Amino acid sequence: MKLTVNNVVHQIDIEPEMPLLWVLRDELGVTGPKYGCGLAQCGACTVHVDGVAVRSCSVPVGAVTSPVTTIEGIGRPDALHAVQKAWIEHQVAQCGYCQSGQMMTAAAFLATEPNPTDAQIDQAMSGNLCRCATYPRIRQAVKTAAANLRGA
Repeated sequence: MKLTVNNVVHQIDIEPEMPLLWVLRDELGVTGPKYGCGLAQCGACTVHVDGVAVRSCSVPVGAVTSPVTTIEGIGRPDALHAVQKAWIEHQVAQCGYCQSGQMMTAAAFLATEPNPTDAQIDQAMSGNLCRCATYPRIRQAVKTAAANLRGA
């Protein structure tokens, strides 16, 4: 089967029931998405499939027919995504384990809501858990990224 990840087409010989997360990490060496709960409840494994944030631990790769983008694919070291820049600016990460999933959720959210309220940010990010409890900094970073994406 073919799988496009971060704009690279891969031909993979894999069981279609294998979770997308395992294909990304174990077969393709894309390690940005993390294994957290394995139940699609913590968000550490969040990636974009056709621009929509999904939990890669619970999506069978055979069900994926659109391009996949991981944290490695939304920006480059010399051209970070607005969310990545805001995360650095606000020093969001502590242990960092959940951060790729947090940023992928934020990026997908901001693609549909360019001027979010605090309540909308909290709701959008509520499915991503951070054991370091950096939620106030996450909210601030999302607001900064939104402003930067709007050119404000």
